[in-house]
Amino acid sequence: MARNNELGAAKTAKKDEFYTQLTDIEKEMRYYRKHFKGKTVLCNCDDPFESNFFKYFVLNFNRLELKKLIATCYATSPIMGSQLKYCMDASGQMYISFDSELTADNNTKRPYKAVVSVVYDKTGDGGVDMFDVAELFRSGENQLTELSGDGDYRSDECLELLQEADIVVTNPPFSKFREYVSTLIKYDKKFIIIGNINAATYKETFPLIQHNKMWLGASIHSGDRAFYVPDDYPLDAAGCGIDESTGRKFIRVKGVRWYTNLDHKQRHEELILVKRYSPELYPRFDNYDAINVNITADIPCDYAGMMGVPITFLDKYCPEQFEIIGPESAPSNPETLNLGKDYSEYIGYSQDRVPNGRTGSTFGKRPVIEMDDKKHPYYEKDGRRVQTTYHRIFVRNKHPETPKEVQV
Repeated sequence: MARNNELGAAKTAKKDEFYTQLTDIEKEMRYYRKHFKGKTVLCNCDDPFESNFFKYFVLNFNRLELKKLIATCYATSPIMGSQLKYCMDASGQMYISFDSELTADNNTKRPYKAVVSVVYDKTGDGGVDMFDVAELFRSGENQLTELSGDGDYRSDECLELLQEADIVVTNPPFSKFREYVSTLIKYDKKFIIIGNINAATYKETFPLIQHNKMWLGASIHSGDRAFYVPDDYPLDAAGCGIDESTGRKFIRVKGVRWYTNLDHKQRHEELILVKRYSPELYPRFDNYDAINVNITADIPCDYAGMMGVPITFLDKYCPEQFEIIGPESAPSNPETLNLGKDYSEYIGYSQDRVPNGRTGSTFGKRPVIEMDDKKHPYYEKDGRRVQTTYHRIFVRNKHPETPKEVQV
């Protein structure tokens, strides 16, 4: 299956055009229905008529009671026009077209924006589908307009659309996740976007999570997800293939998460803790005043000190139950959060690697703990085999139970 190394390779090659499945979008959006009423939604990282985000919102426009839906297309998209193409009539009105209506010059790739303010059964067949959407553009009741630039979300005209929007929902390119999030924060936008779980460790995003300015979504907490990819994407990883129903290539990616700043009830559900602390079960780090917890479910219910927990703890993070530890001088203004100190010290992250059997005393800022696992890097210290753990987030339980030994 495609793992984080596939994502890394995609970022290096800039082949990070992953297109989200409609079912995954539907499963997540149902948690935010109350947030959409009367709002303008922007999808600014996909082609309007190739993107399942656009399809979801346009086909649920009335049920969600949206005010407006805006979607933009960028000129370099590898799948632009692969499903629906746009045309120009004699009067200059742009509209989308299905294959049976195409003319010879419709393959020209030109960026455009789609603005939807009304959706109804235009064709009179008793239901609303993409044929109705197409006809509403053809009639001019909704607007399809060429962009003057390349459609990049950072362009001036796309930033104007961002300022008009209330909520941004999309799957930004993995290679641009840091900058994309920073842009949303700069313009103080509500959002629901997709990224990798490791994106939580970026210095641009970790402060947002720590200060409860951003959190994980409700529907994805484990496993992998399938994403459509362009036709020229190499399918050289296990678990990838071609969707028989659509003929499109897909790649399966582990560690995918939704990121949002729209509240949902799941983030306020406290984690049920059943384990109790004992020094034998929870060794301390050599270079941090904290105990190590390998599995989120094993967090002790009666420990009041600092704990190093896996990144996947964020799937169960309840701000009323836990505090995420960070520097006391951390900026709290969301406009400057991404300009502050590198937070790697507080997430136990380091690029440093020490080969098996290599001695040394430096592991960067990665947490160090005594272990006896010959498969992982270690060094000898005072007769002990000391190793680094994987990424850790440091947290405290706000309301720990009283330890048994002091209960009356």
